[in-house]
Amino acid sequence: MSATLKFSNSSKFQVSEFILMGFPDIHSQHWLSLPSALLYLSAIGANTLILITICQDSTLQQPTYYFLGILSVADTGLATTIMPKILTIFWFNAKVISLPKCFAQIYAIHCFVGMESGIFLCMAFDRYVAVCLPFHYPSIVTNALIIKATLFMVLRNGLFIVPVPVLAAQRNYCSRNEIDHCLCSNLGVTSLVCDDRRPNSICWLVLAWLGMGSDLSLIIFSYTLILHSVLRLNSAEAASKALSTYSSHLVLILFFYTVVVVISVTHLTENKATLIPVPLTVLHNIIPPALNPMVYALRTKELRAGFRKVLCLGLEKK
Repeated sequence: MSATLKFSNSSKFQVSEFILMGFPDIHSQHWLSLPSALLYLSAIGANTLILITICQDSTLQQPTYYFLGILSVADTGLATTIMPKILTIFWFNAKVISLPKCFAQIYAIHCFVGMESGIFLCMAFDRYVAVCLPFHYPSIVTNALIIKATLFMVLRNGLFIVPVPVLAAQRNYCSRNEIDHCLCSNLGVTSLVCDDRRPNSICWLVLAWLGMGSDLSLIIFSYTLILHSVLRLNSAEAASKALSTYSSHLVLILFFYTVVVVISVTHLTENKATLIPVPLTVLHNIIPPALNPMVYALRTKELRAGFRKVLCLGLEKK
């Protein structure tokens, strides 16, 4: 550890690098590299295919699919923020990460997670208008609204999250530099500080619940109204189909926010047990990017037809 510590003018050792320990309570970690790589490739491949399909198929250039395309961009960014470093830890034992890169990863993770939360809200609003106000849908959900909503989400999360890595960077890291994690999480990094970490935890909790907490409340409200409208349908078959579609959406959304709640409780309790939080954080950042295309895209008949067109066109060119 001495190679990664420097002596400061205040006669204290100051950490200059962090060491990511991976999954500290799992002794043999190499076997995790294969499923991790497959999940990452699946997420990148599926989300790229969605983007290409939406761009090439004019029938899919509608608000619903634009939101799905934006979600694919956020999914790709989130997966790429964490998985390459995790895989290098598994394959090459490259555990060292500089402080600036670590704080940049904290910022990127929180930014993309916040983007996903905001896009879930936009998609819930889109479905609410489509189901509950179908005759007003073309006048409410317009391209201008999509642009404004996207810009708002980018600015909200790009600026809203800045205090988290800034406060983490201002802390004093003077002893341990080994993070019991495979990525730079705010909780994992600030657990190493030699001074008071409570400002970081309070800031994280306030921002998380102001941002994602409000998103979740509005999503639940939207789907409650959707459920109410669906149950009033005269056709039992149409109601059953709608419930099947939206229930799969809700399962994915609840998984996304449940992990946020668990991490929040960990911040509050300052729990030192790492076996649950570390895998849970990793799954929270890689499972949604891999499953979102299947839940939102593959269950959509028009998008499946678009996939076939793109894939057949690619085979014909060959």
